[in-house]
Order: sequence, then structure tokens, then C-alpha cells
Amino acid sequence: IDPQGTNSANGQYGIPADNPFVSETLVVHEIYAHGFRNPFRFSFDRLTGALFVGDVGQSEVEEIDVVGLAQNYGWPRMEGNQCFRPATDCINPALRLPVATYGHDGGRCSVTGGYVYRGRAIPALYGTYLFADFCSGEIFGLIGGQSTLSTLLLDTDLAIASFGETRAGELLVVDFNGTIQSIAPAAP
Repeated sequence: IDPQGTNSANGQYGIPADNPFVSETLVVHEIYAHGFRNPFRFSFDRLTGALFVGDVGQSEVEEIDVVGLAQNYGWPRMEGNQCFRPATDCINPALRLPVATYGHDGGRCSVTGGYVYRGRAIPALYGTYLFADFCSGEIFGLIGGQSTLSTLLLDTDLAIASFGETRAGELLVVDFNGTIQSIAPAAP
């Protein structure tokens, strides 16, 4: 939406003319992209403006998406990068596949979207998208934001419900049990 505009139904904001369903009568005009199952935390890369979403899967696959205008991310046809409904032959070139996925092995169950690291305290992480799994407490890094490869960065005992970002670009981890931790360089 355009916070400076006035063409919405209540006149309090604007709806960009290039939104994918702006000319449809039975669809919400504010929709920018669709095909998500359960987006759980999203953030904009403060340097590039890219929109990252952690999308919680139904039963087997968690996914990270980089969101683009008018893109369809596949739900309920696909769960992550595999077929859901129908169970086979679901691949459609019109669907935008996730940039990273992972399964529910090792106690994993639910992705928590994070941030692209733009701080200075850990130069090796600069430009890496950090995200977590709520159940396992693992923190992963997606290097470059456009790869299907992600790396386990840290295994914690936290129930990671959210991330935060300081003004300086350093990252915080919010534990469901009530603490906020900072991601800091390892001791020498």
C-alpha cells in the first residue's frame, strides 16, 4: 500500500496501480503477492529493499521466500519445493519457488523469519539472511539471499519466536520464554 495515497475504500491510504488484483472486483486490491501458507515474520533488507518471508509449512517443509510483485508462491499446490495438492505433477512455471527450504527432521517444525545482517560486529555474516526454527532453536544463514543453500550457524536451546534489528544493524533473538539475546561475535 501507499501510506501517502488516498484511493483505498476508506481514503486513508493508497493502492498502487500495479498491484496484481487492483482491477478485480471480488479480490482484495491491496494484495501484492500470494500463495503463502502462514508467513511468520518478514523483513526488508535495509540495503537492497528485498522483502524476505519465513513461510511455515503444513506438515513437512518450511520455506524462505524473497517476495516479488504479483508472484504466486504456490500454496496450497506446493509446500515449499514439493507437491502438496495434488500430491504429484504440481510443478508450474508460473509459481515462484522458495530460495531455501528445510524439512522437519531433527526436531524442526516451524520457521521463524529473520533479517539480513547489515551490522559491523560480525563481518563474515554481512549480507547473510538469518532465520531460525522455533522448535529446534537452530539459527540458519542464507548467504546471498538467492541461493537454495543455507548453513546452520548456531544451535541454541531457545524457542525463537522473532528477531529484531538494532539501529546499527546488529541482530537480536527473541525467545518465546521471555528473553532477548543479541547475536555477537564468538570470543577469540
